[in-house]
Amino acid sequence: MDPLSKIDFAKADGLVTAIAVDDVRGDILMVAHMNEESLRRTLETGEVHYWSRSRRRLWHKGEESGNTQRVRSLWIDCDGDVVLLRVEQRGGAACHTGRRSCFYRRLGGDVWTALGETVFDPREVYGK
Repeated sequence: MDPLSKIDFAKADGLVTAIAVDDVRGDILMVAHMNEESLRRTLETGEVHYWSRSRRRLWHKGEESGNTQRVRSLWIDCDGDVVLLRVEQRGGAACHTGRRSCFYRRLGGDVWTALGETVFDPREVYGK
């Protein structure tokens, strides 16, 4: 049986929400999207591949920065339209801003405060 047959790619134009969680620390690293091809590539290689909506193409996490994600376990929700990836975050940073997690801003009153580890300078890595 094809393990992807339990995943409902039809609900959102062929995409499912993908949540990456650090397997050891338990913190949420990022939320992205996957299509069937990216999920198959992830299962084949053991490294996470997403579908980039902005670039409209398959995206191997860390292809530019070197900060890859190694799959430790894969879960789906009860509706089969959300994938939870427990990963080993290699290189220390999951976010394109150079931070460990994409969830680094916390609301306090009416002000967002940036917290969390900065691992690299995105201008040096991406040249932007």
